[in-house]
Order: sequence, then structure tokens, then C-alpha cells
Amino acid sequence: MSRDILLARRIALLLPLGLLAGALGSQYLGGLYPCEMCHWQRWPHYAAIPIAAAAFFVQHRFTRATLICIAAALIAVSGAIGVFHAGVEYGWWPGITGCTAKAGAELSGADLLDSINRAPLVRCDAPQWTFGLSLAGWNALFSLGGAAVILALVGRRRAL
Repeated sequence: MSRDILLARRIALLLPLGLLAGALGSQYLGGLYPCEMCHWQRWPHYAAIPIAAAAFFVQHRFTRATLICIAAALIAVSGAIGVFHAGVEYGWWPGITGCTAKAGAELSGADLLDSINRAPLVRCDAPQWTFGLSLAGWNALFSLGGAAVILALVGRRRAL
């Protein structure tokens, strides 16, 4: 087995494990509670882990590469959701969920109060933590970048 496929397989497993460890650690140890869209970003990582792990047990080269590519695609889906979520947080576009608060001159006082009372505790359009980027932005960066690296490694001629 080539070094490229070994590395791709390791990244496909360790990247979602690491990102989920960071997300769950920030939730349970750091007190950052996830919004609905944060959970959306986790689901593809949860799915990628057993698929990437299966690639360690498959002997057939094409099947192994296919599993790694599926895991990379799932990681990229999480990154795409992260891009969307970050855009909602930065106000580039509106969110599609009920976890954003409406505010504006078009709302009456009663409607504004009702909107505030119906808003969830953790809103999707207000990042809880930023370090240059929000957590959704960091997930997008790591997930999309990692998926690209995995696919590039698998795509090399000597990998198969």
C-alpha cells in the first residue's frame, strides 16, 4: 500500500475525530452550547468516522479508496455547512432555521417581544466564540481543506 493512501486513510479518520473532540470538549468542558446548525455540522463527521475506520480493515484497494473518498465527501459536507453557518453568523445571508432572532423596524413592539421570547437560548446567528473566525468558520476551513488533501492523496496515480 502506498504512503499516500496510508496518509489519506489516517487523515480521513483523525480529522473528524479531532474536530468532534474539539466540539464536544468546548461544549462539555468549555460551556459553549451548540446551536441547531452546530449540530448539523457534526452529523457528517459522525458518519465519516465509521466509514474511514472501515478503510483500515478492507483489503481490496478500490474499495478502500472508495471508503476513504466517501469519508472525505462527508467531511466536505460538514465544511460546506460550516461555510453556510459562518455566513449566517457574519450576516452575509439569513439563516433557514428558527434559531435566529428577527429584529427590525418592520416589527411592532409586540411582535418584537414575541420574537425574542420564541428565540432559542443559543442562536445560530450569534457566534459564542471567535478567534479570527467563528467555530463554524474554523470547521469550514479544516473540513474543506482536509477533504481536499485526502482526495488529492487518493487521487495520485500511485495511491491505487
